[in-house]
Amino acid sequence: MKTWLDAWPVFRQLTGPDPLGRGRAARSKQTEQLTSRTATADRVVQSVCPYCAVGCGQRIYVEDEQIVQIEGDPDSPISRGRLCPKGSASKQLVTSPTRVTKVRYRRPYGTEWEDLDLDTAMEMIADRVLDARRKGWQDECEGKRVNRTMGVASLGGATLDNEENYLMKKLYSALGAIQIENQARI
Repeated sequence: MKTWLDAWPVFRQLTGPDPLGRGRAARSKQTEQLTSRTATADRVVQSVCPYCAVGCGQRIYVEDEQIVQIEGDPDSPISRGRLCPKGSASKQLVTSPTRVTKVRYRRPYGTEWEDLDLDTAMEMIADRVLDARRKGWQDECEGKRVNRTMGVASLGGATLDNEENYLMKKLYSALGAIQIENQARI
């Protein structure tokens, strides 16, 4: 006959086959009914944490096209399944209701932000890059032909891999930029 003591986890731990309290003794009825967020996922996507230069591997669990969990990837030779606190909280980066999902623009000397459609914003960026290229263009420097612009430069982020930096180098070189650097670590 079960008594109130049998329901008490400490009693189960001390009298049962689980004296360290890491198995059956620590489980309750509510615990038995829980399902992990990863068990219901439709698919798992491998990714890299976006925060720093380390490039820790992540497994992103997706259910109904919504991210339900992000965990460290044990197959990653870099992080071996571990994530720092920022990496562990990266789900909030993409699922937060306060995440900005529109292009926001504040005009020069303006005090208010306005929403722009993506095509308008991309045209504005292209116009400004070409204008900076034109204004900073040099045909010659100290009597030597250089064909370059000093109005455009690039500093690639630390989480960009070699392939992404290669493509950026090609793009900026095609624009005539010579000030191109990156912090590739992976």
